[in-house]
This record gives sequence, C-alpha cells and structure tokens, in this order.
Amino acid sequence: MDNSSQNIYIQTLPCGVKFAFKRAPSPVAYCALSIRSGTRHEPEELPGTAHLAEHMLFKGTSRHCQREINNRLELLGGELNAFTTKEETVVHSTTLKEDIGKSADLLFEIVLSSTFPEKELIKERAVIIDEINMYKDSPAERIYDDFEELLFGNHPLSRSILGNAKSLKKISTKDLQSYAESRFIPPALCFTAVADIKPEVVVNMVEKAISRHLNGTKEIENPLQTTFGSESSLDKGTIFRKEISRKNHQAHCILGTSAYSLYDKNRLTLLLLCNMLGGPSSNSRLNQSLRERSALVYTVESSYTQYSDTGTFAIYFGCDKGDVEKCLSLTDKEIGYFRDGRMTETQLKAAKKQLLGQHAISSDNGEVQALSMGKSLLSYGNVMPDSEIRRLIEEITAEDIRHVASEVLAPERLSTLIYR
Repeated sequence: MDNSSQNIYIQTLPCGVKFAFKRAPSPVAYCALSIRSGTRHEPEELPGTAHLAEHMLFKGTSRHCQREINNRLELLGGELNAFTTKEETVVHSTTLKEDIGKSADLLFEIVLSSTFPEKELIKERAVIIDEINMYKDSPAERIYDDFEELLFGNHPLSRSILGNAKSLKKISTKDLQSYAESRFIPPALCFTAVADIKPEVVVNMVEKAISRHLNGTKEIENPLQTTFGSESSLDKGTIFRKEISRKNHQAHCILGTSAYSLYDKNRLTLLLLCNMLGGPSSNSRLNQSLRERSALVYTVESSYTQYSDTGTFAIYFGCDKGDVEKCLSLTDKEIGYFRDGRMTETQLKAAKKQLLGQHAISSDNGEVQALSMGKSLLSYGNVMPDSEIRRLIEEITAEDIRHVASEVLAPERLSTLIYR
C-alpha cells in the first residue's frame, strides 16, 4: 500500500513483519525495528525482564560478539540505540543511506538471534542496578513510577520499567531467551525507515535480513492483545491521596488520573488540553499561573501517556514544602477554567495553531519520523497522514474541550502523590 499523501510505502511482508518506508532527500538513513513487547508483557515474577533483554540485545548473537556488534555501524560513522516502554521495545539506527542494508541486517540480527551470554549478563545487571540507584536520586522522575504503581495497583502497567535489584539478580540467560523467543516474533515486529532510496530496494534488503536470521518462530495468540478487557479506559485506576517522606530539598507533586487509550476518539482533544494546561511552551496556563505570576515553582508540566487500553494524565510540579497546597489550589483553578467552559474561540484557535506547529517541527526529523511510523504501525496497523492529524485537530471544538476536561479531570477522579 502506498500512502501517497505522505509518500509513505506500507506493506506486510510474507513472514508477518509490518513495513513502512518514507522516501526523503537526505544522505542519512534512519531505521527502526519496533517490537510489541514491553514491561507489561514480561513474566510477573521477574520484573525488569523487558528492559534487561533490551540492554542485552547488544551483547552477542549467534554470529557476532558484543565488540563486533558495536563496531559494525560505528566504524561506518553510524549509531545504534534502543529503548523500552511499558508496551514496546525499539531498536533504531542512523547511518549513511548507502549503509541501510547493513543497518537493517544488524537490527534483525540482534532482535532475532541474540544469545544473552551469561558473562555479559552479569555485567549488565550491575549497570542497570546502578541505573536504578541513580534514578532513586531523581525525585522528579521517580515520582512518575510511584504514581503509576499506585494508580494501576496489581496490573502489569504498574511495574517500573527498570525492575528492581532483587528481581534482576534472579533473571537468567534462559529467562531472557524464553522471553525473546515468545515475544520477539515476526507478527509483533514493525520495520520502519526514512531514506532517499527506492522502497522496493529497502523491502528486498529487509526480506534478506529476515531470512538470514529467522530460525523458525513460536506464535503468540495475539501480539496486540491487551488485558484490561473491553471496559471503558477511564474506569481503570485507583483514586488516592498519598504523601511519602523523602529527604529532598523541595516537595514534588503529581496530580493525575487514568485517561483515554490509544484508540479513544477523544485522545487528540485531551492531547490539546494537555498542551494548553502544561505543555512545553512558556505560555501554558499552569506555567503562567504557578511560575510567572506566583513564582512558586521552577518547573510545572502536564503529560498524557496513551496505552493500548487506558492512559495516564499527570500534572507535575516541584515547589517549597510549604507551598504544596497553594500550588494544588492554583492548579485546580486552571483545570476548572476548562471544566467550566470558559475558553474562548480565539484561545482555541491559537492553541490549535501552537500544537500543529509543535507537531510539524518535531516531525521534521528523519529519526522522529521512523520512530513515529513504528509506533503507529504497532498501534493501528497503518500510518496516519499528517493531513488527517491536522483535520482531526482542526475539528476540535470548545465544547469538546469542556467535555473532556469534565470527564477526565473531574475533581472526584483526581489522585495526588506528594514527596515531602
């Protein structure tokens, strides 16, 4: 299938791997191999498996050792990276366009034929435990994990991506091999690329790479299957107000709730509301209220994370310990502005223009495009054209904003976590 409005070529390969390619004039090629497997899919008794497996992808395959893997792209001036989320694992590369075949081959090799050698595993456990300890010294980051743990309770989405030291010490080479064999399979893979090459040439390179490294595969019933069932995504999550004593100089606070999933028709409306409340621009309502007018915080931000069957909406700020309640009161006032339907058409028009501008600027990057296409293919089986995104955002009304603010950010739905 050719998504001609964006010059995007989309295809499902015979083995089940989904493929999307965008031709763009550049000497650089950006590739990503996205896997529908993250923290929520790891064994319940071994938290941290998904993230550890991602780290170990670079440590040895049936064909190459750790040093050879690192050298294959770096000696060409390229880069190889990876990250894990609660629902995905992604490995991605940047090379010159003439080396895209080598890049594709390496991505499939490390995903499909990693051996997770014990010698390297011992070292990588220690690296991640150091990462966990460093994370504990970053309250502005750690509070998000604690918030989702409280919000989602015993559900897999409550797990920290990093896991914990006790669990990491238990995870063996065999555990990692079992996880990869059951999750890193063609129906759960999406290969995306942005380069100045004919798409059929890239398809041929990818098919050769897969045939070289695929040694049979197990099937999972549905790599996109979720576990919350068919109930409304807004029904998920526990309501709480909790304070945790931390030896920090200032207080850290999150006010938030469960939110719309990736598939909810209201997700773009909530995204627009999130941007108006506490987006990256200094003119966001929370930044103007808590920082510019009141000088109570240095950082205040809102975020909206979408999962396949629910989501989280969170407002974070750090302030002096004695100013927490005042900051919460001002935050509620700004949320109330939207719940009460006081936003004007002029404000809405400006907010849409700002969000569309942010989207266009961030998308004018080959790596971002490759990663975004992978996320879209995993989630929807397609890549939504920019023109469709613009249309949907332009159609949002002031009443839509009021409805979403009232539904998602109703006072009785909001939970609070405070580090004091």
